[in-house]
Amino acid sequence: MFISFFTHFSHYNLMVLPFLEDAQPCYILFRLDSRNENGYQWLLLAYSPDESPVRQKMLYAATRATVKMEFGLVHIKDEMFSTTKRDISYTGYQHHLQAKAAPGPMTDAEEELARLKIEERTYHTVDTKQETLKGIAFPISREALDSMVELRERRINYIQLSIDIPRETINQEMAGNIRQSELGREVPEDHARYHLVNFRHTHEGDYMESIVFIYSMPGYTCSVKERMLYSSCKAPLLETIEQYVKLPIARKVEIDNGLELTEEFLYHEVHPKEHAYKAAFAKPKGPPNRGARRITKKE
Repeated sequence: MFISFFTHFSHYNLMVLPFLEDAQPCYILFRLDSRNENGYQWLLLAYSPDESPVRQKMLYAATRATVKMEFGLVHIKDEMFSTTKRDISYTGYQHHLQAKAAPGPMTDAEEELARLKIEERTYHTVDTKQETLKGIAFPISREALDSMVELRERRINYIQLSIDIPRETINQEMAGNIRQSELGREVPEDHARYHLVNFRHTHEGDYMESIVFIYSMPGYTCSVKERMLYSSCKAPLLETIEQYVKLPIARKVEIDNGLELTEEFLYHEVHPKEHAYKAAFAKPKGPPNRGARRITKKE
């Protein structure tokens, strides 16, 4: 970690960029001119190049919160995550500030920032009790995140994701536009998979598009470790998709094989039938052991 005491931004590139190495993540603390009741305020820069080893990326992402806490959260005015020297330069920091202040729909800079935050979040370990209860958050590949954005913008209609067990990452197996009638053919018979489908259909005369998350697990043809990992990674993956990629999921389903994945099946999952019926009135039973019925004589 490098700490810069040059407060004016004219020294920013001079004191930051020369200390960056191509494949070495690092933290940089840059002291600002502004102050608060606790003293000078600081800018925290987290640099994690794409070509860095996965273990180093995970280590730096997992310790970032600790660095902030040990340094003092009250002293840090702003923070920025970057994977390139260009983005961490003074020009990149200005773009970061503009993106934070930009109102309304997400700009290209904001989308890039959100994607970087997703990557940073998915590199966290599961040492805390809270994350252990929620599941295991493996890193998601850049290719998969890009495809999720394309699915959100309706440029594609299908994504298939897999877990690289040795590397402990979530990767993209395929993405693109395929016929809905052929979805079942893409489901492997010997491995588990996650699927994201933009289900295009008509309901009660209205054209609709619904994002469906499908978890396919072909029974006991998969190893115990594979079944456990896919089950544990599902919840954190869904949280990333819905909260960070901002891709709303209409329905989450689980299937055993591709034969189940038909258009009719998806339709009934997205629009389940409501079995509403009115129960017939049932005359309440009388008290037990009330004796023989009495006969009354009319006067």
